[in-house]
Amino acid sequence: MQPGVEADSVSITIGIDEKLTQISPSPSECCIFRVHKQLRGVNEKAYEPETVAIGPYHRGKHSLQMMEEHKLRYLKLLLKRKNESSADKYVTAIASLEQEARRCYAEPISLSPDEMIEMLILDGCFIIELVWNFEIACLRDKNDPIFKMDQIDNSLQRDLMLFENQLPFFILYELFDLIEIPNNHNKLIRLALCFFSDLLPDRGHSDLVLGIVPNGDGSNKKGNWRFIPNTIELQEAGVKLVKIEGASLFDIKFEYGVMKIPPLTIEDRTESFFRNLTAYEQYCPDNQLTYITDYVGFMDCLIDSPKDVEILSRRGIIDNWLGDDEVVSTIFNKFSDAVTGPTSHFQYADIVNRVNIHCGKRRNRWMAMLNRNYLNSPWAFISILAALVLLLLTSTQTVFTVFPRK
Repeated sequence: MQPGVEADSVSITIGIDEKLTQISPSPSECCIFRVHKQLRGVNEKAYEPETVAIGPYHRGKHSLQMMEEHKLRYLKLLLKRKNESSADKYVTAIASLEQEARRCYAEPISLSPDEMIEMLILDGCFIIELVWNFEIACLRDKNDPIFKMDQIDNSLQRDLMLFENQLPFFILYELFDLIEIPNNHNKLIRLALCFFSDLLPDRGHSDLVLGIVPNGDGSNKKGNWRFIPNTIELQEAGVKLVKIEGASLFDIKFEYGVMKIPPLTIEDRTESFFRNLTAYEQYCPDNQLTYITDYVGFMDCLIDSPKDVEILSRRGIIDNWLGDDEVVSTIFNKFSDAVTGPTSHFQYADIVNRVNIHCGKRRNRWMAMLNRNYLNSPWAFISILAALVLLLLTSTQTVFTVFPRK
């Protein structure tokens, strides 16, 4: 303050109070963030919608405008199916939740209350009608391009899993209560899981979406541990890698020198899928919920090069729809960039420790070298057996020569 200038305490107080009313909620109140710059910079396209904008963050982008008209079309079909002539009851219900929904977003939303309510209704009803139409073919319009072109269908599955492309779930619950039987929210979850089934990298298990704790060897989550060798080095240490069927993607096991890994399908959308779920875990207030981050980190240990991918593919552990082992290797090698973790609650800490103990034993490495160099084919085994027989016969002859029978 300059000498001789008195402070206007009232003016200062008013100014501070106005700023306090304009500040966004604390992060703990938010659940829908934007991906931070460092993480986005690794692969920006993985976080960007291709076909549809859900919520305010990507709203208004020119490349996504085609689906905005489709949202209106879906609402019109919904009202017709429910024999309703107006969206009034949906507006009334969502209007009471508009401020609560706005607080779920970490960044200030420039939409007016009316625009926000309209967006929540159109986006929410679009999602509900989409998952219903996916489940029940007779509900679809015969000219609906979503179900006439697999490319659009696949792109929508990807876009609806994006971290930034979301609505608060309570908005979907409220709309579903108005459209269907109230409080039948498990039905909505089941419809969503069915819709995303083609996107899941384990092809058929819903654990990945629900975030259920894996049933594997994650009980010992704390303590000191170090990363395990890659696939090639594990084989050199005598570790056998096998595919295990009928398990959740997370349920990796290691016992008696055998690592059992559920199969992983890798296609065009897999990187985006994993990256966005990893982003969700990075922003989750409970830092113990890092199942995707831990799984991807574990697979990154196994995959250092295209040769590792090739071996895992031969074992049936990786189903590579991309066709290029180097591309898959690069995807996993870059997953850890700008990602925090693994934490002290690493889900695979117990497995990692036991694998490293196994690999550190000289006997295991010696046996692996013996198997690799001398016992890896029937002819090699026969050659060794013949050599042993010859050695035995030679030794016997030597004994009889030195100690002739009387």
